[in-house]
Amino acid sequence: MSKANSGNFFENFRVGQVLRHATPRTVTAGDVALYTALYGARFAVQSSDAFARAIGYKCAPLDDLLVFHIVFGKTVADISLNALANLGYADCRFAQPVYPGDTLSAVSEVIGLKRNSNGRTGIVWVRTTGFNQKGCEVLGYVRWVMVRARGARGSARDRVIPELPANVPVSELGAACPVIDASAWDGDLAGSAHRWGDYAVGEKIDHVDGMTVEEAEHALATRLYQNTAKVHFNQFTEKSGRFKRRLVYGGHAISLARALSFNGLANAFHIAAINGGRHVAPLFAGDTVFAWSQVLEAAELPGRDDVGALRLRTIATRDRPCTDYPDPAGDGHDDGVILDLDYWALVVR
Repeated sequence: MSKANSGNFFENFRVGQVLRHATPRTVTAGDVALYTALYGARFAVQSSDAFARAIGYKCAPLDDLLVFHIVFGKTVADISLNALANLGYADCRFAQPVYPGDTLSAVSEVIGLKRNSNGRTGIVWVRTTGFNQKGCEVLGYVRWVMVRARGARGSARDRVIPELPANVPVSELGAACPVIDASAWDGDLAGSAHRWGDYAVGEKIDHVDGMTVEEAEHALATRLYQNTAKVHFNQFTEKSGRFKRRLVYGGHAISLARALSFNGLANAFHIAAINGGRHVAPLFAGDTVFAWSQVLEAAELPGRDDVGALRLRTIATRDRPCTDYPDPAGDGHDDGVILDLDYWALVVR
């Protein structure tokens, strides 16, 4: 019996299966610095201890997506080592702030299975929970992934499709954001004077800037998260694959779009929840990412007057500026769209 891990195939999963993932990870200021170097995110709360303390945090928390990627990375060796594509996300909730020095671990439960008609692949749904060193939940989300099958024959157990909420309710937002002192919020230092009440439902924001993906950067980012998916690293095998080259990790596109969104949403300092997301098309090194967002909803948080929530839909593109707000057309997306992300962000009031 080989001691090396060749990863799970579709047939290895069953609904109700619980997977405890290696390896616990203590996050440090070094991880934060590298994340900043890779994406250039400029949100003040995550950038400055002094700014964060002034409004009520104990120090600058980790970027929400850095937390997401590290927890996600724990799951790859057990869930998506033999994946062809990560298809989407839903019901993602940030439950506590994470600070440098915290240790993150992850557990997943298989909640759905569906063998594809070709018999060679199947879709696996998992609910993953990330914990800190105290055993407290910091993050929970559902994702679904297309995984290779060993054989073409299936059984009735191969089709269990979970029901997922269309969005995270407003009443369940804000757990990872302490009550902040809005009077101490310095709009000059944050980069914008626009607060929650300045955004209108239906408003569209072109984030203007573009960022080109470098081969070394996307591979380095994926290693930062200890994500071992083969399609991101092994050009020796991927040169014979569908695209003849390595794929950029989908989370890399999400972080690029979030960093670009600072231009127009600088005071949207915290992602409270991700309602849903799809990787519409692949991203490759050499492509330039642009993004735009639309305000889908503005909501007050029950019992809080320090922050409000904006439900945002951020669309990212490759090699296509977003001056014309490229959007789904008919049954598909406009050419160049790579990401469609629906999330709740908290904005100071």
